[in-house]
Amino acid sequence: MNTVRYLIDHYAESQPEAAFLLATESDATMSYARLRGHALEIAARLDAMGVPPGEKVAFLLPNGYWTTALFLGVMYSGRVIVPLNAVSGDSALSYVIEHSDCRVIFTDPGYREKFAKVLDALPGGVMLVDTDLDDGPAWPVEAAGWPDLPAVEEDRNALLIYTSGTTGRPKGVLLTHANVVAGGRNTAQAHQLSKRDRALCVLPLYHINAEMVTLMGPLVSGGSVAMPSRFSTSNFWQTIARFECTWFSVVPTIIAYLLEHAEREGIDRESLGGMPMLRFGRSASAPLAPEMHRAFEEHFGVPIIETMGLTETAAQILSNPMPPASPKYGSPGVAVGNEVRVVDEQGHVCAPGVPGELMIRGANVTPGYYKNPEATAAALEPDGWLHTGDVAVMDEDGFLFITGRIKELIIKGGENIAPREIDEALYEHPAVLEAAGFGMPDKRYGQEVMACVALKPGATCSEHELTRLTEDRLGAFKSPKRVFIMDELPKGPSGKIQRLRLVELVQDRLAVTG
Repeated sequence: MNTVRYLIDHYAESQPEAAFLLATESDATMSYARLRGHALEIAARLDAMGVPPGEKVAFLLPNGYWTTALFLGVMYSGRVIVPLNAVSGDSALSYVIEHSDCRVIFTDPGYREKFAKVLDALPGGVMLVDTDLDDGPAWPVEAAGWPDLPAVEEDRNALLIYTSGTTGRPKGVLLTHANVVAGGRNTAQAHQLSKRDRALCVLPLYHINAEMVTLMGPLVSGGSVAMPSRFSTSNFWQTIARFECTWFSVVPTIIAYLLEHAEREGIDRESLGGMPMLRFGRSASAPLAPEMHRAFEEHFGVPIIETMGLTETAAQILSNPMPPASPKYGSPGVAVGNEVRVVDEQGHVCAPGVPGELMIRGANVTPGYYKNPEATAAALEPDGWLHTGDVAVMDEDGFLFITGRIKELIIKGGENIAPREIDEALYEHPAVLEAAGFGMPDKRYGQEVMACVALKPGATCSEHELTRLTEDRLGAFKSPKRVFIMDELPKGPSGKIQRLRLVELVQDRLAVTG
């Protein structure tokens, strides 16, 4: 069956002593048998706390042993897990807690202190359970005995995860057991995962990438996961080598940091012992600039498989092929495990090479948004096709090229300009660590092209150099009128640069400087 419970039970019986999770900082190991034991304990404790199946149970925790146990165990129990975003502001966090109707929140002392204002003002009926990442929750009641597990069907809701809400209130994406299993299966299929594979999970477990790719992917394939509490540039490769990871999933921002650090410190694959077990790395959550993609592969000798996923699709929808097949740089690949199409404003399928909106249909697609029928109706067609809001072009081979978000498309003087064109030109400058092009309101053109960059540590560069570079690559019309150099660019929980937030920051800067 396509349920989290079925997968845990299957591997707990077929390979009980095999490792599922290795907590890299405490050296604790969770076998598949122990994973099922934790899931049964969670079910029994929630029963004793008066939280019936189907209710929402949240966590506000860093990555770790018990974060993983709770994420999977709550779904196993027939309840709905609600990961709370630890980089959201107090207002957004309060909204999600109230909107989700969660009955319990598991949190650790660090977040208990950080979010004291929110957690001290919880809605009535919400229980707060202090949780140690290694020792587990301080359960408020004893279990009454062996849990009474209800049947869990494929269409039962398993996960409620909120989008980052950069353009308004966060939306709660519902994913069923069938959805999350399909998300893991799409990952396993695209990357040819087996029981022998071990993932490194450095992305936060409140984000769909870590949840579906580096937890559900191994769970579907019977593999394992090595998990530090957070990403560390200096410990990344050492962790891979020590725990014999065969693959990792990151975002372009992390790739940029790792490459810059390695170039500065003189680190390459040979200096790290060769890492013979490492097969590939995976990049998602934002477009990966081809120049950075090639530079990383050349420096480390590690193939990077560019992919694409959405919260609404339980992560992975597209992937480049695995070696020895050739990827297409600048593309997140072809459809894997679901259907894709590119349509124009009238809903007609676009010919190859013609831009339009990317749409997705498959077992991984959400049934809708929680308590938001209007958003559900706008996003989902009656026949199951999901509007992604991404502008894409499909080539003759079925590879997709994402040029931006519909809401982020720059329309200057009636001409469409893809922000990614600006990004890729700026990334060609050796001093640039992060780059993002965007549109600003303009009386003459409707919108004017602008850009922001963050420079590598110790690097120097002028605005004039960067605008001249983009003019050489793109011409004067598409080139940014201004390139603002910032300490860092604002990013969401997945590491994706928030272009619309840059508009606000630049407007504030211009208001101050005149």
